[in-house]
Order: sequence, then C-alpha cells, then structure tokens
Amino acid sequence: LIETIAFLGHRTEIEKMEIAKRFLVPKQTLETGLKKEQIEFRSEGLNLIVRDYTRESGVRNLEREIGNVCRKIAREVVNAQTAVKEGAKAKSTKHSKVVIDAARVGKLLGPAKFRDLGTERKNEIGATTGLAWTEVGGQILMTEATVMDGRGKLTTTGKLGDVMQESAHAAMSYIRSRAQSLGIPKDFYRHLDIHIHVPEGAIPKDGPSAGITIATTLCSALTKIPVRGDVAMTGEITLRGRVLPIGGMKEKLLAAHRSGITEVILPKDNEKDLPEVPEYISKDMRLHFVDSMDEVLKLALERELEPMPLPPVASTVETAQVHMEEKLTH
Repeated sequence: LIETIAFLGHRTEIEKMEIAKRFLVPKQTLETGLKKEQIEFRSEGLNLIVRDYTRESGVRNLEREIGNVCRKIAREVVNAQTAVKEGAKAKSTKHSKVVIDAARVGKLLGPAKFRDLGTERKNEIGATTGLAWTEVGGQILMTEATVMDGRGKLTTTGKLGDVMQESAHAAMSYIRSRAQSLGIPKDFYRHLDIHIHVPEGAIPKDGPSAGITIATTLCSALTKIPVRGDVAMTGEITLRGRVLPIGGMKEKLLAAHRSGITEVILPKDNEKDLPEVPEYISKDMRLHFVDSMDEVLKLALERELEPMPLPPVASTVETAQVHMEEKLTH
C-alpha cells in the first residue's frame, strides 16, 4: 500500500500527515525494533518533517526521514540499556516514552532542508507576493522592483528563465501602453531605469504565471502606491492586460495557506479548477478570480489609482491660428 501511495502524485500536507500516522510511523517503528510504549510522534513533529525536511510530491522521503528518527531513538534506547547493564549511573529510558515534537525533530534531523520564502506581511512599494509551481509543489516568490534615474533600461535578476523574462517585458509594455490611466507620466521610461528582482537568486525560476505579479510590482514602484502584504497572486498577462490561466493552482494555494496568506488573486479561467482545492483551503482564504489587470490592481494596491489629467485640447480657432502662423513662418 505504501509503495502505491508513493506514486499517487502530489499529496497535500494533511494527506501526508494521515499517511504518516496510519502507515509510515507504525512501519518504521516496527522495522527499527521500537515498541509503541517507547516512542510517540506528535502532530507538530510530523508536520515539521513534512514541511521542512521532505518537499516532494509523494511520501518516499517522508518515510525515509521518519525512519531516520526511529533509528536514532532506537540507538539511544540500546545505549541507555547497555549503560545500565554495565553499572553506569545513566538514567534508563527502557520504560520511558520518547516524544517526537518539533524541538526533538530539529535535534535529530539537524537544520531544515527546505524553507518557504516568507512574506513581510506589510504593505510595501514595489514588492508583490507571487505564487510559483515547482517539481516539489507550490512556493511563495517575492517580486521586487526599484526605479532610478536612467535612460529606460529594464534589468531583471534572480536567475529568471526565458518565459519569465518575456513576462517582464510584456508587463512593461502593458504599463507603458496604459501609463496615463495608471497615473504614470507617458514618457516615464525616457528618464528612468527599472530593476526587477526575484530573491533567492541561486534558484532557477521560470514558468508562464508571473506576468500579473511583475506588472503589479512595476505599477506600485512607478506610482509609489504600496502593494497589500496579505495578498498573493498568480497569472500570466497579455499586452492588453488580459489575465491568462495557469497550472498548479492547488499546489500554489497550499503554499499560500502554509505561509499565512489570506487572499489570493487568480485567473478567471482557473475557477473551474476549484473542486480540486481542499475544502479547508477554500474556506480559510478569499479567492478572487479576475479577467483583467484592472481588477488585479484594484484588489492588490493599497489605494485606487488616479489617472493622469489629459492634456488640454486646443479650440478650433486656436488650432487655425497655429496653422496660419506656421504657414507664415515658412
């Protein structure tokens, strides 16, 4: 049964916890010669192993890490029993139960192998929480942008792949085409350089779902309006500002929920994937399904955008006078 479970695709954290309690812990306890009276896995300990030591779609590594814990405890039990037999003053653990909680897991397995890129949880200018899909599940990705004096250069860093590079350029083109309605001077790019960065630069990042995150970050950096820290988003963008569907919605929402995100912005076309999301996730979070960047910005920014005033339109008489003056000049 355990071999079958390992091939069932992505499991949620709750599913992995149940698999561990019902199958993996009893199996590894038996194989290492421990008795139920000698070891107890608390939920907080198992949860830490699932989150920080076994970032995978199945449960193979989860079983391996539980086995590592059991073997180390079995060794402690044998050493204690041997010491007692040899007349040492060490306290016997023969009849005492070892509790595997979060603190004990850290001591037995060492530093965490995986960690989520946390969010600041505060509204910031030019910083947006995005959601990404990886081979081992969903992940939080912060996207930052800064603006400086320059000549219109767009720089992207953070080991972004070709698809994300294209998303950045598409987002920039959208911002330029909608500058006036977004409250940005139309010629802003002539005297500014923009730097887009996704932290954890050593980790390669790519995929068609970062467009709206980058566009929101750029808009915030240029308008100086903070982005809400309790909102995450995922979706691709077109040059006209349409929001395109993404993959891995379930895994991304699990990552957002794990990180304490309360609201997520998603493409409208992904609403059909909602039945795949665990019920406890959809109940705990507010999910916004949108069609356009206008909706994204309205939800994500701290306050509404104020369009730039249109240039005054010259009257017919004034226009005729200008043309007459130009003819006389020539």
